[in-house]
Amino acid sequence: MSDLILFWHRRDLRLTDNLGLAAAKEQTVKVVGVFCLDRDILTRDDIAPARVKYMMGCLQELSQSYGQIGSQLLITQGTPSQVIPQLASTLSAKAVYWNLDVEPYARKRDREVTIALQDKDITVQNFWDQLLHPPGAVLTQSEQPYKVYTPFWRNWSLQDKPTISPQIKNLQGLTATELATVDQIYVSELPTAEDLGYSWETPLLLAPGETAAQARLEEFSHSAIYQYDEQRNFPFNQGTSLLSAALKFGVISLRAIWQTTVEALENCRSEEARVNVITWQKELAWREFYQHCLYFFPELEQGPYRPAFKNFPWDNNPEHFQAWCQGKTGYPIVDAAMRQLQSTGWMHNRCRMIVASFLTKDLIIDWRWGEKYFMQTLFDGDLASNNGGWQWSASSGMDPKPLRIFNPASQAQKFDSEAEYIRQWLPEISSIDTEYLVTGKIPELERYRCNYPQQIVDHKIQQRKFKALYAQCK
Repeated sequence: MSDLILFWHRRDLRLTDNLGLAAAKEQTVKVVGVFCLDRDILTRDDIAPARVKYMMGCLQELSQSYGQIGSQLLITQGTPSQVIPQLASTLSAKAVYWNLDVEPYARKRDREVTIALQDKDITVQNFWDQLLHPPGAVLTQSEQPYKVYTPFWRNWSLQDKPTISPQIKNLQGLTATELATVDQIYVSELPTAEDLGYSWETPLLLAPGETAAQARLEEFSHSAIYQYDEQRNFPFNQGTSLLSAALKFGVISLRAIWQTTVEALENCRSEEARVNVITWQKELAWREFYQHCLYFFPELEQGPYRPAFKNFPWDNNPEHFQAWCQGKTGYPIVDAAMRQLQSTGWMHNRCRMIVASFLTKDLIIDWRWGEKYFMQTLFDGDLASNNGGWQWSASSGMDPKPLRIFNPASQAQKFDSEAEYIRQWLPEISSIDTEYLVTGKIPELERYRCNYPQQIVDHKIQQRKFKALYAQCK
C-alpha cells in the first residue's frame, strides 16, 4: 500500500507545472490535494467579493482536475494550524507538502502548521513555486537584497530560469473508508462565494481556473505581446495580458509564462517586436521584485519604507476619500478609472498609477487608505504588488526618484486622447467635447447639464502644497 502525501494548495490552484505537487508525485502515487478556507483570511476587512468569486471558481476546476486523474481535492474550513495537522494525522499521512509564500501572515501561519505537524511526526516539505527565483537567489554584490528595481532586473534577467515540471497524469486518491474517517474535517461540497458571505454578480474579466488562464496566455502571446510596449499604457485598448488574477492564485505557472516569452522572442521578426516582448518580461520582473521586497522587508505591509513618510501630515479628508472611491472627483480620467474598478473589480495599470497619484498627491490622503480600498475591490488584489505599486505612487517606497506627481489632464491627453475610455465609464458626460473631457476643464453649464461634479481640488495648488509638505518632512 502506497504512503499518503497531502499537498496543501494555497496560491497554486493548478495541477500543471506545480513544483510541490510534482515533488510529492515523485515520492508516491497516492497524493491528495487539500485547500483550507482560512477563517483568519476570510474574515478580514480587505477581502474583495470579486476575488473570492474568482478563487472559488478556480477551486471548482481544480477539484474536477483531481478527479480526472484519480484523486481528490479536500476542502476544509477553519484555522490551518489546527485543520491541516488534524487531517494529516487522522489519515496517517506520511508527509504534507506545500509551496511557500512571501506574505508575513502566510509565513507565520506556515511556521505554526510546520510545528504542529512535526509534533505529530509528520514530515513537512516546502518549495518555491510562485517565483522564478526565490528570495536570496538574486542579491547585490554585497549579498544584500535589492532596493531598486533596475539593477534587480539586470541581475534577475541574466539568471537561468527553471524548467517546467513533468505533467501529472495519474494519482491514487483516498478510499471510501478513508474518506469516512475524515468526513467531520473536510467539506463534502465546495461552497460558493455567496455561502462565504461574498456576493459578486458581474462577470469576471478572466474566467476562473487553469484552462481559461492558459487560453488567455496563448491569445496574448500570439498577438498583443508584440505590441505590448506600445499599447500597454492606453486603457481603452486591450493591450495587457489580463493574467494578474491567474498569477495571484497560481492557476498558471510563471515558468510556463516565461517559456512563452522565450518562444515569442524567437518568433520576433524585428527589433521593435523584441522590445515589446522584453517589456513584458520586465513587468514579470517587477512582480518578482515586489515579492522579494516584501519577503526581506515585511514591515512594508504596515507602513512606508522611506523615513520621510513615517510622520507625513496627510490631510485625510474623509469626504474627499469617498468622492475618490465613488468616482466623483470632477476629474474625468480619475473618475472613469474608479468606475471601472467598481464595475469590474479590475483597473488598467496606467489608471492605477493615475488614481494613486491623485489620492496621495492631489487629495493628500494616506496611501494606505487607497491600498486597502484596492484590496477590498480588486479581483487580482495581491499584497506585494498592490503595496509596491501604492508606495511607488506615493513616493514612500523603494525607488531612486523620491517624488513623482501625475497631472490627470496630461495623462488623459497622452493615453486617452480621444476620451474613449472616459466615455466608456462615464456615459453621463459622453456628449461633452473631447477637449473638455481630456483636460478636465468642463464648462460650468455642461457640468450642471450632465450632473457631473465640480473638481474637488485644484491640481496646481495641491501639487505645490504636497511638495512643500514633502520638503518639510524630508
